[in-house]
Amino acid sequence: MKTLIDHLSQYADYHRDPRNIHTHFVGVPMIMFAVVILLSRPTWMVGAVPVSPALLAALAASVFYFRLDMRFGLAMAALLAAMLVGGQWVAAQTLALWLATGIGLFAVGWVIQFVGHYYEGRKPAFVDDLVGLIVGPLFVVAEWAFALGLRKEVQAAVEERSGPVRLRTGQQAAALCSFTAAHRDLKASQEPTQPLRTPPPMPPAHTGTATQPIAARPAG
Repeated sequence: MKTLIDHLSQYADYHRDPRNIHTHFVGVPMIMFAVVILLSRPTWMVGAVPVSPALLAALAASVFYFRLDMRFGLAMAALLAAMLVGGQWVAAQTLALWLATGIGLFAVGWVIQFVGHYYEGRKPAFVDDLVGLIVGPLFVVAEWAFALGLRKEVQAAVEERSGPVRLRTGQQAAALCSFTAAHRDLKASQEPTQPLRTPPPMPPAHTGTATQPIAARPAG
């Protein structure tokens, strides 16, 4: 199982430009809240507790976060709980308001995300690994913690693997993409390949024309 540092550093490989990180501070919570809103219907009452697909998804995500780190798990669980309350309120409104709020936040959040990745010069992390969809909110919370001077040991471990946060120019982004493509091609070239089979030798070609023997004529 991957560790907290494994997940954060893998996600950080796609997010080293501060402009990209700052857009994620806005876009990721919007997308996260939008998903909670859209999954808050239907709702079943189990005693006094409203149970919805959003609650089940939040519980599963919380287990994932707690297995990685207790303190970050608590922060993510608190954030999810607040979003569940808000999502439940939006879901109780009219169908039009529920859909407009959820879909609107989802669409705008992704637009903000892609603006950040334009500056980064790299595609979103989930394109290569769908786990990035659940690691993204954790990454944002971790970056908030780093900005507040918390969890410096985690920040140092991530930067040791992924490098420091720095502005990327157009040339740097292009160079990074070229390096990534070259690394991928090199890795592919090192994979074992099936040996080429040598075709069997062709039979020699006959250049002469076969002739039938001429029978000798009897004398007389």
